[in-house]
Amino acid sequence: MIATNFKRRLSGVTSTLERVVPVQSRSVRIAALGPGLSADLPRIRFRDLLGGWRPPSTREFRVWHARRNVEMLPGWLLRDLFRMPLKVVFTSASQRRHTAWSRFLISRMDAVISTSARTAAYLRRGSTVVRHGIDVEVFRPIADKPSAKRALGLPSSLVDRRLVGCFGRVRRQKGTDVFVDAMLEVLPSRPDVAAVVLGRATEAHLGFQSELKRRVAEAGLADRIFFAGEVAPKETPGWYRVLELFVAPQRWEGFGVTPLEAMASAVPVVATRVGAFEELLVDGVTGSLIPPGEVAPMRDAVAGWLDDPAARDRAAGAAREHVAREFSLEQEAAGINAVYESLWRSG
Repeated sequence: MIATNFKRRLSGVTSTLERVVPVQSRSVRIAALGPGLSADLPRIRFRDLLGGWRPPSTREFRVWHARRNVEMLPGWLLRDLFRMPLKVVFTSASQRRHTAWSRFLISRMDAVISTSARTAAYLRRGSTVVRHGIDVEVFRPIADKPSAKRALGLPSSLVDRRLVGCFGRVRRQKGTDVFVDAMLEVLPSRPDVAAVVLGRATEAHLGFQSELKRRVAEAGLADRIFFAGEVAPKETPGWYRVLELFVAPQRWEGFGVTPLEAMASAVPVVATRVGAFEELLVDGVTGSLIPPGEVAPMRDAVAGWLDDPAARDRAAGAAREHVAREFSLEQEAAGINAVYESLWRSG
């Protein structure tokens, strides 16, 4: 199996591949192809494709697994134009109408995987739903949060406060402005609470971020709403562990694994009803689901969890248990490998 990644810049798709391929490799022979991947990932080089016209010793063909148009296209061409013995699989996470070009490529796939039932509904062909999973050993809770906060180098104004977090790109689509506006209403009456925005603003969104920081400063809360910037992926689990509550405020999302990462860390989640979030959370049990783009419902949900420690503790335990039972990384790897096996069985 060849798991392709033809985008150099770090993205959610790349992170997904890097999480699941090592687990898949415990059961099948799989290697990643493309730039910008971790050195410890099982990999092949582009020049190794020259040997692709010889079938593997135990199979009649290899599987080319694409997650983007730019990866579907070469797989299709290698199979149909250059007659390489391949079957091409595509994973779709998109929850919108596909372009004509995407629909054409998808129609040429040997199998399609959808990351959620909602994603499957946007496809014009059948697919197998395999939801993303989380490594619950990497994303796990910690008992001593103050020490963990100091280890992260958080400002002293945050170490002794309960933290509400929002992680991801800083931009309107991600709803960062809704989160900040909700925190501007929640924090003044709760002096023991602070907020963390973790993630970077790309050049096109620097003005958006500057405006958010200006509003925070004008409200006198610059020491309690902390813009932490971007951290390395391996550092992210530590940031979830110091939170009391996580907010996923997106206006639109394909799948979105941040609620799973938070819940695996025993952190309840307030999430908007977009993407796959309604399939990930149990409303009122592991957190709350709210409408996208609205400050008041977010403010009220966040305040409700902060003001009821007993309910928050119950939700924290339920969230961890829910992810471990329903969204393990092993389940995702097994689901993908089962699609490969079905292709080999059918020939």
